[in-house]
Amino acid sequence: MDLKALRYFVEVVQRQSYTGAAGALFVTQPTVSKMLRQLEDEVGAPLLQKFGRRIEPTDAGRILLERGKQLLALHAQLEAELADLRQSARGELVVGIPPLAHRLLAPLLARFHREYPQVELKLFERGSRAVEDELRSGALEIGAMLLPADESEYETLTICNYPLRLVAPRRSPWAGKPGIRLEELAGEPFVFYGEGFALNEVVHGACLQAGFAPRIAGRSSQWDFMASMVAAGVGVALLPELFCRQLDRAALAVVPIDAPQLWWHMAFAWRRGRYLSFAARAWLDLARQMLPGPDEAAGDNVALSGKEAS
Repeated sequence: MDLKALRYFVEVVQRQSYTGAAGALFVTQPTVSKMLRQLEDEVGAPLLQKFGRRIEPTDAGRILLERGKQLLALHAQLEAELADLRQSARGELVVGIPPLAHRLLAPLLARFHREYPQVELKLFERGSRAVEDELRSGALEIGAMLLPADESEYETLTICNYPLRLVAPRRSPWAGKPGIRLEELAGEPFVFYGEGFALNEVVHGACLQAGFAPRIAGRSSQWDFMASMVAAGVGVALLPELFCRQLDRAALAVVPIDAPQLWWHMAFAWRRGRYLSFAARAWLDLARQMLPGPDEAAGDNVALSGKEAS
C-alpha cells in the first residue's frame, strides 16, 4: 500500500477538506482526489462519505485511518532513526510553540542555536490544540501544549504555571479591588484568544461553571494586542500573570481572580514510546537545564529567568 496515498487520506480526514489537505501537502486538489480513488480501488470499498459539510470515514475508512496513522508514525520513526545514524547533530527540528510562549522560550531557542548551529530549528506556531493534533499525527516530535495531558499518551516537561488575571480598563469598577469572582463578569464582553488556543476552553468552561456564557467581542493570538483591545474598551480579558507584569498600569487594571483560580499550565509534550531524533533529545536536555522543576514552576514565577548556563 502506497504510504503517500495513506498520508493523503489521513490528511483529508483530519482537515475535513480536500482543499485543505492539498494545501498542507503542497499538491493540487485533483492529485489528492486521484490518490484517494486509487486507494479505494486497492481496498475495494469506499473510504469516505459526506454528511453535510463533514467528511466521515466509512467502516473500511475507519480501519484504514487507525492503521494508516500507525504506519505513518512508524515510517516517520524509521526515518528519524536512520537520519540519526547519517547526520548526528545535523538536520532539522520542528517544535510546536503557541504564539503566547514566544517570549518565554526565546532564551531556550537562542541557546539551542548556539550549541547546535547545524540543526535548522523550525517553529510550528499555532495554538495548543493544533500542536496536539500535529503531535498525535506524528508530524511533530515535540510541542508545547496546555496541561493536563493524557499521561498514557504523552510524556511532559513543565514549562510554566501562571495564574490568569483579569485585565480591564483602568476606570472599570474592578480597578483597585484585591480580587474578584468570575461570576462578577457575567455581563461583560470578553477578548478571547485566537482559534485553536486551549486557554479559550479553560476560560469558556470556567465561565459556564460560574453561571454564564461569555460574550466574545474580539480575538487575538497576541497577548499585547489583546491588552490593547481591552484598553480601547472592546472588552475584558484573562491573561497569564507573566504578561500582566508588562502592562501599562496607567491604562489598565490587573485584578486577581479569587474564584475559581485559573492557570496557564504549559509543558513540552511528546508521544510516549516514540523514538526521538538526536535533535529532539538535545532540545529536551537543554530544556531540563533551563526550565524550572515542577515545584518551582508552580505559582508566580519567571520560567527561564536566570536559569541559562553559560
